Amino acid sequence: MDRAVIRIPGRGKTTFRRFASIVLAALAVVFLGVPHAGAATLPTPKGLTAYLDLECYRTSAYQPPGVQLTVRHLNPVLMNLPVETVTLGQREQLCVPVAKNTQEPPSPAIDFIKYIDLSCYKISGITVNTGLVLSHLNPLFQNLPRTQISINTPQQLCVPVVKNNVIPPADVLQLVRYIDLKCYGITPNTALNQTVSLRQLNPVLTSQIPTHKAQILYARQLCVPVQKAGDSIPSAVLDIVRWIDLEKFDAITPALPTSVSLSLRHIDPVLAGLPAEQATLLGADQVALPVAKNGNLPPG
Repeated sequence: MDRAVIRIPGRGKTTFRRFASIVLAALAVVFLGVPHAGAATLPTPKGLTAYLDLECYRTSAYQPPGVQLTVRHLNPVLMNLPVETVTLGQREQLCVPVAKNTQEPPSPAIDFIKYIDLSCYKISGITVNTGLVLSHLNPLFQNLPRTQISINTPQQLCVPVVKNNVIPPADVLQLVRYIDLKCYGITPNTALNQTVSLRQLNPVLTSQIPTHKAQILYARQLCVPVQKAGDSIPSAVLDIVRWIDLEKFDAITPALPTSVSLSLRHIDPVLAGLPAEQATLLGADQVALPVAKNGNLPPG
C-alpha cells in the first residue's frame, strides 16, 4: 500500500526554507573553520623568537611629530615594572631582519620574521635598575654562558614599519604590526666577540645589501616587548610577541656598497596616522639577538 502523503497547508515552503537555512548555516560553520588557502600558520613563540636576528642601521636624521605614548610591559618577568608615558624623539636606527651564517629560519617563522622591520626612536623614562640573567635562544649561540645584567634607563622605543610600501600578507601583518620594543641601557657591557655572516631577509633589501661579515662586540641594550595604550592585540598574537626580548650589541660591519634610501610607513594602529618618513641608511652599527630572561623560555 502506498504511504499517504500528508500536506499541511501553508507549511511546505516554510519547512523547506527552514531546512535550507539549517544546511547553509552548517556549511558556513564548516567553511569558516577551515583556514583560507595560502594563509600563514602562526609560529610558536620559541619558533619565532629564537631566529629573530636584526641588523640595526643608523639613519639620516628625522624628528617625528611629538607623539606621546603610554606603554606597559608584556613579558611575565617584567610585569611589575611601571606603566609610563614616553614621547617619540629623533629616529636613530632602522633594524631589519637577517639570518646568521648558513641558518635559515624555519617555516612558518620565516614568513613573519622577514617582515619585522623596526624603526627606533629616542625616548627617556624611569630608571628601573632591575637585575636579570640572560641566555641566548638562537641555536648558533645557545651554548654561550649566561650573563648577569642590570637594565637601567629606557633609551629607545622601536616600532613596526614597512619599507617602500611593501605590505606583508594580511595574516602576517596581524602579528608584526604589534611588535613594540622598549630598549633599556644595560650594565655591564660584556663583549660577545663573535664574527658572523649576515644575510638580508626582507625582500626590499635582499638585492640592495649583499651578505657580509659582522664582528659582534659589546652588549649595550635590552629591548623588551611593550603594549601601547590604544592597541588591542589579538590573544594568539599576544602569546607570541610577549616573548620577544632582543639584546643589542655593537657591531663592526663593512660600509654599504651603495646608498640605500627608503620610505618608511608606520603599521601599528596607534601610529598609522603619522606621516611617511624618508630614511637613508648610514651603515649598520648594532646587531640585536634573541635572549631569554631568568630562564623563562618562550613556549614551543
